Amino acid sequence: MKKISFVIPCYRSEHTLPHVIAEIDEKMKTMEQYRYDIFLVNDCSPDGTLETIRSLCASHDNIRGMDFARNFGQHAALMAGLRHSDGDYVVCLDDDGQTPADQVDRLIDKLEEGYDAVYARYDHKQHSAFRNLGSKVNERMTRSMLGKPADLYISSYFAAKRFVVEDMVRYENSYPYIIGLVLRATRNIANVPVDHREREEGASGYTFKKLFSLWFNGFTAFSVKPLRIATAVGAVSAAAGFLYGFYTILKRLVNPAVPMGFSSLMSAIVFFGGMIMLMLGLIGEYVGRVYISLNNSPQYVIRERINMDE
Repeated sequence: MKKISFVIPCYRSEHTLPHVIAEIDEKMKTMEQYRYDIFLVNDCSPDGTLETIRSLCASHDNIRGMDFARNFGQHAALMAGLRHSDGDYVVCLDDDGQTPADQVDRLIDKLEEGYDAVYARYDHKQHSAFRNLGSKVNERMTRSMLGKPADLYISSYFAAKRFVVEDMVRYENSYPYIIGLVLRATRNIANVPVDHREREEGASGYTFKKLFSLWFNGFTAFSVKPLRIATAVGAVSAAAGFLYGFYTILKRLVNPAVPMGFSSLMSAIVFFGGMIMLMLGLIGEYVGRVYISLNNSPQYVIRERINMDE
């Protein structure tokens, strides 16, 4: 009998999490051909989410809980759950009830067809305009930097086979980026349509700062294209500066009465100075990530394991 492991990152979900678990339980009663367990990872939520997880673990033998020592982010929470899971299929979903757990059979059926990973596709997302904008920026970035197929829709609700998960958890450096790890393991990925619900309560935990950090992490985590773009921009800027200097000298020779342009000189200095600082900052970001990785900075730190063998 095959087994499904559900991985749910938890943050500010003390009221919504029990509904998500109840929905999984009800759905799995109709999928008796599978065993299942659930991994709840508390990303140092400031509300009563941890107590909710403790209560759920106490009332369910197949629910495991983990509590982070500090907030490490959704992708780190996913990595913790993936690393402890042992199902033939692993399903990741949200804790707010917006991702329909009762439609998990659609993802599993697609895996059974032979795909290695399956992402839920939403025809009508119930996120805010700001969150949707962040998703679009992230989608563009993954397409250009990570080689994501243009027709592949990426969401937080997905399922993957065991061998894909095993390859993902081999990544032990800081700054994990889930879609980058999936694309690194396989390109045999499909979409299935599912509904997207309105949030039951509260607001998304993704602020502008967190969305930008997520986007920049994907921008630099699995690709050297930013450095190549920086090289190309530097070459174009140098060529533009050379041509402008040639134009200035030629103009002076043709008409000696033309005054030397202080404004144009300052504009050129500011432009090229800014470009240099931008490129140095980008290089510094890569060097900093290498430094942090060499210092073995952890993806996450687990303070407490609940209903799990140590």
